[in-house]
Amino acid sequence: MYWCCARLETRRGAVAQHFLKLAGYQTYFQKIREERVRRRRRVEIIAPLFPAYAFVLIEQQWRAARWSIGVAALIMNGSAPAQVPDHVIDEIRKREVRGAVELPKPPELRLGDRVKILGGPFEGHWALYAGMKPHERCEVLLSLLGSQQRVELSRDAISAPDELEL
Repeated sequence: MYWCCARLETRRGAVAQHFLKLAGYQTYFQKIREERVRRRRRVEIIAPLFPAYAFVLIEQQWRAARWSIGVAALIMNGSAPAQVPDHVIDEIRKREVRGAVELPKPPELRLGDRVKILGGPFEGHWALYAGMKPHERCEVLLSLLGSQQRVELSRDAISAPDELEL
């Protein structure tokens, strides 16, 4: 018995799980809890951790899993499915809380923290964090032409020095 990874057809994860179960396979379709903004309100949703992928436990033969409805392909290693080590599945399962994987929260930034810009025209520059704006945007103070300018960037376009080490 070993775990392998199946690539599922777009938006057919539930269908694939159903037919894999009917064919006698155990599946693991991991989910993650996320906060999103809908109609100007923060809502918590449960979304796939790896969209369009699921783990399938292979006991004897794998071809029926490959041709199951909703499965686009199995991730292969030559002529057989690539094996996912059991400890990888165990690690993901250990992080589950109330049916969804909990990822560690990124460290919160404080006003005046030094940050590095990771994308856009100012990529590679250092700036000072100046606060959050709506829609996951943040404001930084960037030294340009001898003065500090306020620049608004997406939150994932900046990183604190300790986040860079991860």
